Amino acid sequence: MKNLFLQKVKTPKVITFLPFYLFTFLLLSSCGLRQQTSVVAAETTEEPVGPAFCADSAYVFCEQQCAFGPRIMNSEAHDRCASWIANKFQRYGLTVTTQHTNLRGYDGTTLRATNIIASYRPDLSERVLVCAHWDSRPWADNDPDPANHRTPVMAANDGASGVAVMLELARQLKSESAGIGIDFICFDAEDWGTPQWSDVADAGNTWALGSQYWAANPHVANYKARYGILLDMVGGQGAMFFKEGMSMQYAPDVADRVWRAAQVVGFGSMFPNKPGSYITDDHAPVNTIAKIPCIDIIPYYPHCDQSNFGPTWHTVSDDMQHIDRTTLQAVGQTLIQVLYSEK
Repeated sequence: MKNLFLQKVKTPKVITFLPFYLFTFLLLSSCGLRQQTSVVAAETTEEPVGPAFCADSAYVFCEQQCAFGPRIMNSEAHDRCASWIANKFQRYGLTVTTQHTNLRGYDGTTLRATNIIASYRPDLSERVLVCAHWDSRPWADNDPDPANHRTPVMAANDGASGVAVMLELARQLKSESAGIGIDFICFDAEDWGTPQWSDVADAGNTWALGSQYWAANPHVANYKARYGILLDMVGGQGAMFFKEGMSMQYAPDVADRVWRAAQVVGFGSMFPNKPGSYITDDHAPVNTIAKIPCIDIIPYYPHCDQSNFGPTWHTVSDDMQHIDRTTLQAVGQTLIQVLYSEK
């Protein structure tokens, strides 16, 4: 998924279908009350604010994206899912802008890319950016079985989970408003980075192509935001979110705010106050080109032999069977705490 500034894998780093009426009843029932957690928040003067994030709803949004199949560049599944995402945000009352452009892949392939921007309260000048990539990795080049290395990844976690959390946040905003403008950006062409089996050297700039384009060509001229939060692989089983290195370099105050919010809402154990690795991801161009301080909420598995991004990263196992509602809940409720604390 990403190109680490250090070695990518193996070495630890410092660093049934339900009838619609029944489904609706179950979904609403599960979202009616804030889920309780056994994790005790650290002592703080802050109190939880905002609505209860519904992990069941986010899970369904993730599942619905995967129903299109792998959303790899230049595919029908990719184009159909783009329309679905845009329509979902519009249904929740957000103003949607799409950026269509041709980008160049690591091997010279022309990639028909679409960045999707959904704006809540576009009239407000004070804004916060929340983003995730929505495309799928074309190759499971980190799969333990070499026979799968050229097989597309379903990308339930590495792509769909971040968009799912943003869609659920948008659904919540429709019923309970926040006091700041929010721009949700779904970046395209993040995961076309040089595959491990390629003879082409990976210079790092073959990743995050959609965010590179947006950062240089924002959807609004002279676009500004107080800060940005990138969501990447935020639905995996056993995930813990350490403070990523570039986030701490460019936006340490934002990281501290988010990790404190996780404590307040009872998920501090999943957001340990410890350093992770430096990662090339969509927050890099947001920081360096758009000059918006942006952090990356991304998992770190320091004891996983398959990858520090977890055992399903860039494998055929990145599917709905490995999506955890608790992880979605932790990230979603933390984001609600951050956004609804803004004035």
